[in-house]
Amino acid sequence: MFAYEFMRYAFWASTFIAITCGVVGVYVVARSFSFLAHTLSEIGFAGAAFAVFMGINPLLGMLLFTLLGSLGVGELSIHSNQKESSISAISALFIGLGVLFLSLAGSNSRYATNILFGSIIGVDLEGVIQLTVLSLLVLIIIALIQRQLNFDSFDHIGALAHNVNVSLVGIIFLIVMAMAVSVGSQVVGSLLVFILLTLPASTARYLGRTIPAMIAWSVGLALIGVWAGLYLGFITNWPVTFFISVIEVIVYLIVYLSKIVKK
Repeated sequence: MFAYEFMRYAFWASTFIAITCGVVGVYVVARSFSFLAHTLSEIGFAGAAFAVFMGINPLLGMLLFTLLGSLGVGELSIHSNQKESSISAISALFIGLGVLFLSLAGSNSRYATNILFGSIIGVDLEGVIQLTVLSLLVLIIIALIQRQLNFDSFDHIGALAHNVNVSLVGIIFLIVMAMAVSVGSQVVGSLLVFILLTLPASTARYLGRTIPAMIAWSVGLALIGVWAGLYLGFITNWPVTFFISVIEVIVYLIVYLSKIVKK
């Protein structure tokens, strides 16, 4: 399998993506941002489609749209009394824009499928380097604000009482989350990126008793999902995203049901 260059690139890129989504996902779940992650994935689809229309790198378009969208939608979710309805409306708008941009660009349906469902097998060396740099940047930012982020995510009232600048922490995390969505979309696509951002972390909450333990479990489960998905996709020629989704769901259900049985 590793005799093929494209598989080496795929495993390289997916490893960094899994680590990034595993770490960020713990805070996404803790802050109840799963719905926002799903919305950002659809905004990312519009950004990638816009980039195709403009003739630029789809990753750059996805980054631009998700960065702007995370700040705008994040603020809306905080201040709106009907945040679910408002975010759903924005989500629908960007899906429509994505379809429009692809139509205007004259792109074929296969490229649209790659944006929506991912195409890790087709990532070249330049793409792998871009993803690696972006992943490392996300992890560095998380490391720099981790103490305040831990406090705000798991004890918001305590963070306020200890004069933590929760607004600044929130804005920085929204930016990090947008970058993670753009990174993760390269594996599972913009439509299903919330899988890597939510399921490993949700499972990790049942398995880890401390924040470092939850992060370790989340990263480990994300790595198992993408590595096994790539291997199974290689030997069956079925979509990698299908295997990643099924693996993460099965693991979550096993852990969840085992906890219920123990009770």
